[in-house]
Amino acid sequence: MKKIILVTGATSGFGKAIAIKFAENGHKLIITGRRKDRLEDLKSKLENEFNAEVLALCFDVRDAAEVERNILALPENWKAIDVLVNNAGLAVGMSPVHEGVLDDWERMIDTNMKGLLYMTRFVAPLMVARMNGHIINIGSVAGKEVYPNGNVYCGSKFGVDAITKGTRIDLVQYNIKVTQVAPGAANTEFSVVRFKGDQQRADTVYKGFKPLSAGDIAEVVYYVTTLPEHVNINDLVIMPTAQASSMHFHKA
Repeated sequence: MKKIILVTGATSGFGKAIAIKFAENGHKLIITGRRKDRLEDLKSKLENEFNAEVLALCFDVRDAAEVERNILALPENWKAIDVLVNNAGLAVGMSPVHEGVLDDWERMIDTNMKGLLYMTRFVAPLMVARMNGHIINIGSVAGKEVYPNGNVYCGSKFGVDAITKGTRIDLVQYNIKVTQVAPGAANTEFSVVRFKGDQQRADTVYKGFKPLSAGDIAEVVYYVTTLPEHVNINDLVIMPTAQASSMHFHKA
């Protein structure tokens, strides 16, 4: 059965891999992101390589008015969203709390928590009306345990964990599945963004072990949508074999 899948933050990392995975399997994609050039490149790739139907929406999930405008303006044939993947998120900076950069804090809270909430607020009613749907929130190991200098990022991902649980309770009466996928160390643009473009520093994070790839997470996200109607995976934590916790690794 062909489904309509909406993926936020689809221009790189997990989001891009998730969009590709669903396109490979014959589904329709609504992809969102802030970088129009990358969004259009991905749209072309999905259409040309997989013959997928794709709707690209360029907006920032941190802007509630833009989220509302884009979702309410969806063409009728795109409104029956089956799966919402709230993937857009980031970590910025790694300072102790007493030296924190306020702009970094705002970006993380506004994207990781508020952006997720805005998307859910305007997509969930479409699912409620149909008594069917699946919301998948991309969390993090950082939402399960706190580590040094992770303060606000960890706080935002603990928020995702709580919001996911609350959303599941609110929507269970409408037959809507709600899942959190919480990755550990994954080699995407994550560390480059966290270290503000310092590629050399970012590369050191993944030395000595094999981290997760964006494709690994895409496989998991796709899997949870293939289960029978009566089965929901509430929460799934996935780490590299070489990672035991947010701070414990086996490195060669």
